[in-house]
Order: sequence, then C-alpha cells, then structure tokens
Amino acid sequence: MTIYTLPKHIDFEGQVNAKNTHLFTLKNRTGMEVAFTDFGARIVSILVPDKNGNLIDVALGFKSIHDYFAADEKYHGASVGRYANRIANGRFELEGKTYTLQQNNGPNSLHGGPQGFHNKVWDRQVSMQKKVDFYYTSPDGEEGFPGTLNVHVSYELSNDNEIIIHYRATTDKTTVVNLTNHTYFNLNGEGDGDILSHMVEIPAETYLPIDEHAIPFGFESPVDETAFDFRLARKIVEALNPEDEQIQRGHGYDHTFVNKQPLTQVAATVYSEVSGIKLDVFTTEPGIQFYTGNFLSGKDTGKSGNRYLSQSAFCLETQHFPDSPNRSNFPSVVLKPGAVFESTTIYKFGLVK
Repeated sequence: MTIYTLPKHIDFEGQVNAKNTHLFTLKNRTGMEVAFTDFGARIVSILVPDKNGNLIDVALGFKSIHDYFAADEKYHGASVGRYANRIANGRFELEGKTYTLQQNNGPNSLHGGPQGFHNKVWDRQVSMQKKVDFYYTSPDGEEGFPGTLNVHVSYELSNDNEIIIHYRATTDKTTVVNLTNHTYFNLNGEGDGDILSHMVEIPAETYLPIDEHAIPFGFESPVDETAFDFRLARKIVEALNPEDEQIQRGHGYDHTFVNKQPLTQVAATVYSEVSGIKLDVFTTEPGIQFYTGNFLSGKDTGKSGNRYLSQSAFCLETQHFPDSPNRSNFPSVVLKPGAVFESTTIYKFGLVK
C-alpha cells in the first residue's frame, strides 16, 4: 500500500465553458480528508486511516483537472444525472409525450448522456471546512430531458468519518430524476491492484436481473443460492461465478440490489482484510448498483502513477432503478412542479474489528 497526499489546489485551476474550476478540501478532527472539485461536483480523493494509522487514499481519481478532462472513464467521483444508470433505447414517455435521448451506451442512454451533470462546472459554497454545497441549473431540453431542473448536492464530513451526501432538486415542468455519486473505491488504496479479495455484505433479498444490454427485465429475483447472495459477507472472487449468465451479461457485477433498509440501517458493507478499512453505506434510495469496475480499460493512470485496470475498483451507486421511466412497476422517478426530490446517502469509514 502507498501512502498518499492530496493533490495541489493549483492543479485544479482550469476553465470549462468560461467557468473556472477549483479544488476544495474538508478535514475532520480524526484526520480524515476529502477533496472535491466543482467539475462534476465530484470527489477527488478520500484519505482515511488504515489499521496501522496511515492515511490511505481509497478513491480513484487524478492529480489535475486536465487529467479529468482527458480521462477515458468520465465518471470518477462525479455527481451523476439528470438520470443515473441506463434508459433503454434512449427513449421514454411522459404525460403522453415521447422524449428521445442520446444513446451513449450501446442502444441505451447512460448517466444523463455525454454532456450530463458529470461534465458541468457547478456553482459552489464551502461552509467552515465542514461542508461543501454544489449547485447546478439544468435547462429545459438539456440532453433531451424536459423541464428546468435546479439541483443541489451537498457533501458534509462528520467527525465520525462519514461523508454525508444530500441531494435536492426542483423542476418547472414534469420530468424524471435519478441522482447518484459515482466514486470508484479501492480500500487497499487507489491503484493498488484489484478489489476481488474485498469482502462484501449486502442484506438485500433480491436483485434486478438484466438483459444483454444491461437493462433490467422488470422483475426482482431472489439472491438465494446465486452469485448475488451477499447476505453473509464473502469475498468478491469467491462469489463471482464466471458461468453465471447474469455475471456474463454484466462482465462482472453491474447490477441493482433492492434496498429495504432505512437510512439508520446499513445497506451495504465492504472491507479489506489487507488495509483493515471498512466502508458502510446508508441510503434512502431503493436500489444500490454494485459495480466491480468491469469496464475500466487501463488507459487511465491515477494519482499513484498506476493504471486503472478492469476490476481495480468497485462502486456502490445508491439510486432508483435503471430504466424506471419505462417501468411503471418500479419506484417512480417522476418529479412534478411544486414537488421536491430529496435523497440522502452516507459513506461511513472505519476499521474492521
């Protein structure tokens, strides 16, 4: 494992569409540090103590804003929207009108389109080195979505080593909204090998099987006696069955687990026996997309100087279900004028006991 330091602030001073980019750092009383940039309202680094007391950067990312611009993987640490995950065939119907989106993932629209929220410079405000608030107004018709959407994403770092993420959105026209954070984690340290030996525990009883385009069929399937049963903690490599048709379709794990836990209960846990670092996830969202970084290409070189290879990180993307605008039986993602979308997710770091 390599001990890291935060990127320099000057390396994140750039400009996108006449808006300046910056780096912001929060630090708590225990020494944990989290850095953010307003480009994509994204997490750049997460420094947490390992079992030996060393600060380890567990979030994949880059040393400079220019590396983010040039990256092969565009979503590192980003706030993703207007619709996180996939919409089948880049189409959905809302109030009798069909909306067509750009297909940027085979036949699907993925993560709000190529010019989604990850590719915007957000407005920001930092509060006493404890909290950073990002704001973005998505105009009516942006990437094909209806309505002017006002979005607020806040990150708060607690003294209990929690990153508390709160999402809020309002619209002036009926639209669809699905927001998430797309941090890639490696609890041995970013760029430090694969994550297949990480231990995973997800209390979900069901998950959403997908077709050959990674779109859910529309029903929940029991995890019992499958590669998706993480109700008791087990290593990813021990669960990952290459003969499983669902694993083949996702090229690994890239599936939504159905979350029934309230915000006060752990919805997912991952830990490393090597570093001793544990990540607990809490969320108000009905789904968690467990993704094992299957499509990391190795083209990107991270902060440590190591290439980001396939399955060198995992994501736990708290969100509504993929393709929900086309599935009336899924929890609704429709937001109407006068209503407020709100969601909370907590990433809490600690040590394995």
